[in-house]
Formats: sequence, C-alpha cells, structure tokens
Amino acid sequence: MAIETLVLGAGQEVGKSCVVVNINGKRIMFDCGMHMGYNDHRQFPDFSLISPSRNFNDALSCIIITHFHLDHVGALAYFTEVCGYSGPVYMTYPTKALAPLMLEDYRKVMVNRRGEEEQFTSDHIAECMKKVIAVDLKQTVQVDEDLEIRAYYAGHVIGAAMFYVKVGDAEMVYTGDYNMTPDRHLGAAQIDRLRLDLLITESTYATTIRDSKYAREREFLKAIHKCVSGGGKVLIPTFALGRAQELCILLEDYWERMNLKVPIYFSAGLNQLASMIYRYTYLCQI
Repeated sequence: MAIETLVLGAGQEVGKSCVVVNINGKRIMFDCGMHMGYNDHRQFPDFSLISPSRNFNDALSCIIITHFHLDHVGALAYFTEVCGYSGPVYMTYPTKALAPLMLEDYRKVMVNRRGEEEQFTSDHIAECMKKVIAVDLKQTVQVDEDLEIRAYYAGHVIGAAMFYVKVGDAEMVYTGDYNMTPDRHLGAAQIDRLRLDLLITESTYATTIRDSKYAREREFLKAIHKCVSGGGKVLIPTFALGRAQELCILLEDYWERMNLKVPIYFSAGLNQLASMIYRYTYLCQI
C-alpha cells in the first residue's frame, strides 16, 4: 500500500481547497478552489507541483468536487480550459447545477465591475461543465477497473458530499466542508462505518466553541423584530449561497408565527437562480 498527499491549498489557510492524493498509483484531485483574498498568482493552486511539464491528463486519474462554493470549485474552469485537463470530473447533481452559476457570477463581478484580468470566460465555464459526471449520494462509481468512489451526505449546503475512495486494498475519505448540526433545510452529515487508511477532513472551526444554534437564532430574530417594530429596516449581507436560503426559511417561519406584515426582499440574480434550484431539489427529495 502506498499513499502520498500533496496539499495545494487550504493547508493552514481558509480558501483554495485543493488536495492531490496518490493512492496505490492513482492520483485524485479533491476540490479545485480559489482563494478569495488574492488577485495574483496566489489566487489559484500551484498546479505545476502536480506536473512540472503541465501534462495534467497523464498526472491525474480524476477530479472530485465536494460542493459549489468558490473556495472549492473556483479554479476548476481555469484548470480544465486554460491548463488543459480533459479527464473526468465528479460532483453531485446539485453541485453541477449550482457551480456554473457561482463561476459566472464571480467572473462578471471581477471582470465587468472591477475591470480585473479575465482568468476564464463564459465559454470556458460551459466547456468545463461538459466534462463533469454527476453522481448520486451513496452511488458507487467505478472510475476505472481499480478505482471506485462513493459520495456521502455532508450537510453544509445542498449537494455537498464527502467522498470515499478505494483503490485496491487502500481506502480513504475526503470530507470537504460538512455540518453535524442539522438546520432548517439540511440534515446532519451521514456516512457509513468505514475502516480507512487515510482521512482528510475540514477543520476550520475545530477549536471554536459556539453557542447553541437555537440561542443564536433567537438573538438574531429578537434584534430584527426590535428594529422593524420600531419602523426601521434591516439589511442582512450574506456572501455564501446556502446561508441566504437558510435565513429566508428562518425569517419566513418567524414572520408566520408572529403574524408580521413587514415585507422581506432578497437580491435577484445569483441568489434568485440558486433559490429556484434549492426549491426544485427539495421537492424532488420529498
């Protein structure tokens, strides 16, 4: 058994998640994200570390994307269409639906509004998504005769998955971002009992002790109610898809219980498109 791990991003930093694992001769890239804090070469993982010759099709067996947030998928279109990777890319169906919306929204903001250099185009995004193979949760996918993968429910955001990989006698799991506390539209992460040789896990808040979710929601709603009852307006900036949908559900439920007539507005564009996909996916699950 031989396992080697190359961390190209998200090692001792938040952002640019990208880990390449060589497991019994198969090299898998887990996530292909960007760092939102940089606009220079530090924005993307250093792909030359995978293959100095930049022949990435020979260097990788496949790419696995855990979910649609840009710190996990933001460099994918650049890697496939600019760097030339043309092999298989795996992600869940909701991730495949939402990832191109995230990428295109980012491209518009950076190029059209900020005038920064274009790293990838709309055509690049479209061509990139043609390479994506969507998978169901708990579906075992045989990538080749030696490599199999399986996705498990991760919570966090719709479509987020932890991925199990088996090559010969070696087994591993890459969690991506996951959530063990259920919220109003997602359950807690679930995975089978497994005997693993390697576990790579997200740990951004591993040392953080938070108040209970219900206490935080109560204080949040109390502050909003106090403001609108006094004739004020509340602006809630949310930078992540999933969080916006969770807050809409929370507020709608509270408005009904308190019989409040104050209108609630949310921004159009990306958030509106994402909410339609959220609603469709939820209906399919029930």
